[in-house]
Amino acid sequence: MAVVTSVDPARRWLDAADGRAAARRARLENFPVASLLFPRALRPRIAAVYAVARLIDEAGDTAPGDRRAILDLVEAELRRLPAADVPVLASVAPLVRDGLPVDPFLQLVAANRVDQEVARYATRAELRAYCRLSAEPVGRIVLALLGIETDERIAWSDEICAGLQVAEHLQDVGEDLAAGRIYLPAEDLDRHGVDADMLGRVVIGTASDQDRARVVALLAGEVAWARSLLDAGRPLVRTVPGRSRLAVAGFVAGGHAALDAVLAAGADAVHVTPRGSRLGLVRHLAGALR
Repeated sequence: MAVVTSVDPARRWLDAADGRAAARRARLENFPVASLLFPRALRPRIAAVYAVARLIDEAGDTAPGDRRAILDLVEAELRRLPAADVPVLASVAPLVRDGLPVDPFLQLVAANRVDQEVARYATRAELRAYCRLSAEPVGRIVLALLGIETDERIAWSDEICAGLQVAEHLQDVGEDLAAGRIYLPAEDLDRHGVDADMLGRVVIGTASDQDRARVVALLAGEVAWARSLLDAGRPLVRTVPGRSRLAVAGFVAGGHAALDAVLAAGADAVHVTPRGSRLGLVRHLAGALR
């Protein structure tokens, strides 16, 4: 009788991954992914990178079975690039062949391994360190695709990506709570007198007015932090040449629009997924370009 190992279902999941699904999910993102804001020649490259990033996130967050085994397999296939034959990963093979580094993708895998072990963060510094694995690599890939990597631009990009990651956490508080995770730093929860039980009461609608007010104050503080990160990276926009400047400005604008939606939702942001409006995106895009 053949011995079935944990690699077998991992391989089946990976082989069945659908890159086209990533394109559909792109429409739900806070910023334009492979949109008309990018030069036409760059759009399919951005889309391919996005599909791989989504695949890695799903391997660590929603894939059935042994997610650690799946992440191990994803890493092994990434290290085979440009020879990997998994459809989604193969889509970035030409980019790797042309010099795109694989290390940022491996950092995304590392971030998802962290998610298997760590459910809470004590401080903003700890969460910021997590963003170095979960968010900053994506910005560095975009800079590499644009061929404009410099130490200064990378530093600005890191700030923007961290701000976008914090904004995403604020949009997904209820979803994360249901999965047993809280990405709001414990030091901030304590400062506002909020705990997991209180967040749970807001989700199910049994929180008192005082509880809700504390949650609103907590979210406002996190929004201010996320905005400070986005604004710290804003100088990147003016250094990006050509049409791609609009796309990078779109990243900043999308983050701010999402944060507007979190503030507008108030305590309800804990159990809904606030989405930035198109009008807000346009308004912040104009601001980012200025």
